[in-house]
Amino acid sequence: MEELTHFNKLFSVNCNDKTEKKSNGSTELTYLSWTYAWSEVKKLFPSANYEILKFGENKLPYVYDEKTGYMVFTRVEIEGVEHEMWLPVMDSANKAMKDKPYTYKVAKWEWQNRQRVKTGEIEKTVEPATMFDINKTIMRCLTKNLAMFGLGLYIYAGEDLPENVENDDKEPVKEKQKEGIMIQETQKEIIKKEFTETEIKFCLAKVSKKKLSELTLVEASSLIKNKEQIKAEVKKKEEEK
Repeated sequence: MEELTHFNKLFSVNCNDKTEKKSNGSTELTYLSWTYAWSEVKKLFPSANYEILKFGENKLPYVYDEKTGYMVFTRVEIEGVEHEMWLPVMDSANKAMKDKPYTYKVAKWEWQNRQRVKTGEIEKTVEPATMFDINKTIMRCLTKNLAMFGLGLYIYAGEDLPENVENDDKEPVKEKQKEGIMIQETQKEIIKKEFTETEIKFCLAKVSKKKLSELTLVEASSLIKNKEQIKAEVKKKEEEK
């Protein structure tokens, strides 16, 4: 139950005004500042601490493989609850960076007679990773590690879904898939603890759902973040009866 309490408090934090979006072609990713993430955790849990995992005789903050690239790892502990996280070092196109530059090919598209037509391929280059790239990835890894405790977890919803880049409109469908991820038992328990039965019915009506199990992770997060507003609306509604 202690872990659920940690998750409950951090999952309820509204991170929306602390995020920024970065686009790469038709793909848009949302990032949460590590400084904000860590400060929110420390405000709620002053004893929280994190560790950057190091490897080998030289205690390097990464592991490297010639075929797959660099990977960094962090560990976070909050009042006896511990989670680890890992993240590959990637460039702005989300391609794995290695110790030498390498090239890859992508489709070249042009508009012809109001239709998007594949006209060939373009070769792109991934530059070798530097310590600056590794440092940035470590702090992003820390932010993702904190999400395992609930803080901004909804931001990562859908990132493990496959991207369908060959669908009819030639656009990734990842963002659409992301909206449909259903909540798990842990999130249901949080909502049951945070809201009365009347408030839950009110919440479900707001998103046109009949049961908690029909809520998506994004919808559940929105309800928890707007808890005070929802409680005020229900109270006002009951007073008007």
